[in-house]
Amino acid sequence: MAWLVLVISGLLETAWAIALDRSAGFTRLLPSVVFVVALALSMGGLAYALRDIPVGTGYAVWVGIGAVGTAVVGMVALGDSVSLPRIFCLLLVVAGVVGLKIFH
Repeated sequence: MAWLVLVISGLLETAWAIALDRSAGFTRLLPSVVFVVALALSMGGLAYALRDIPVGTGYAVWVGIGAVGTAVVGMVALGDSVSLPRIFCLLLVVAGVVGLKIFH
């Protein structure tokens, strides 16, 4: 259960990062509210998962999921540049996250 919560929390990290960008410095209400709610849920889930998962592993997986998710949303939906080197680097992060789970 801790791993499932950790993955969901990592996905919520992507949500709050995108909402933060869309809030335009907290000048837009809806994205600002989404940011606060997603951030609270993401941190709460991380805290829950860290009861069973070592902090180094849990935090690295959480950040990796959030970073890759945010980069992918940026490339697919927000006009960030897409290139083979960028995709390769994201795959390296995914490989690291999977490795941390396997060798936990």
